[in-house]
Amino acid sequence: MSASTAPAPAPASPPGSTLLGHARYVVAENPVTGLAFGMAILLVVAALFGQWIAPYDPLASDTAAALQGPSAAHWFGTDQLGRDILSRVLVATSLDLRIAVFSVALVFALGGLAGLAAGYFGGWVDMVVGRLADVIMAFPLFVLAMGIVAALGNTVTNIVIATAIINFPLYARIARAETRQRAEAGFVEAARLCGHGNLSILLTQLLPNIMPIMVVQMSLTMGYAILNAAGLSFIGLGVRPPTPEWGIMVAEGASFIVSGEWWIALFPGLALMFAVFCFNLLGDGLRDVIDPRKRT
Repeated sequence: MSASTAPAPAPASPPGSTLLGHARYVVAENPVTGLAFGMAILLVVAALFGQWIAPYDPLASDTAAALQGPSAAHWFGTDQLGRDILSRVLVATSLDLRIAVFSVALVFALGGLAGLAAGYFGGWVDMVVGRLADVIMAFPLFVLAMGIVAALGNTVTNIVIATAIINFPLYARIARAETRQRAEAGFVEAARLCGHGNLSILLTQLLPNIMPIMVVQMSLTMGYAILNAAGLSFIGLGVRPPTPEWGIMVAEGASFIVSGEWWIALFPGLALMFAVFCFNLLGDGLRDVIDPRKRT
């Protein structure tokens, strides 16, 4: 009677083979990426809980405390109406991040998918997408955003639409170029031979393979969207006061810099710089986390 053979143990997964494990590895090995993720977490926490963290009502005026410098009672000082600037900066984080997220999601749905189709199908689809991108690029982009918001009205929804439109050419061209490089690749031909239709190939084969470069662009566009919203608000075409928004706060404080009340514009400007710097750093880290070729 032969002795029974014990089953061989299953091979252990290599470190970093899972997405979460790989993300931990990327963050641990690259201090800059870890810093970017830490900054992003701070922004998300401020956006989600800012109205509860804020020490004062961001809309409450107190003329007796107007134009007070940074102190223990008001860490960032107060503005010309006596409103606490720290509270307004914290609450404004939610609005600015919402504008950035929704505008990036919209431009990816429009420009990214249009470029994906143009690179895969070519022909008249490529021509239409290319000419549309050329028309938008013919205008100075911030001036075009100003015109769109002025025509539609200065609401948050229209700021999101304007930001998505001016970024359409960039997304369409990147997605088209990346798709054309892979449209005749072996894995696409294999999927076609297995009976996959064009839509299935686009969404399950090509889209995941162009996502790393698109994620980098989405992260950069988040910073640009915040700058665009702040710029529109600065010139009076963005979010309307008294809603807390970084661009409005910088615009309100600009006239007080000469008279010495520097804190009114400084701290919202620093928050704006912090957010844009965070998303610029975050792009490369997200690419390393998502790209399957970089996993061990």
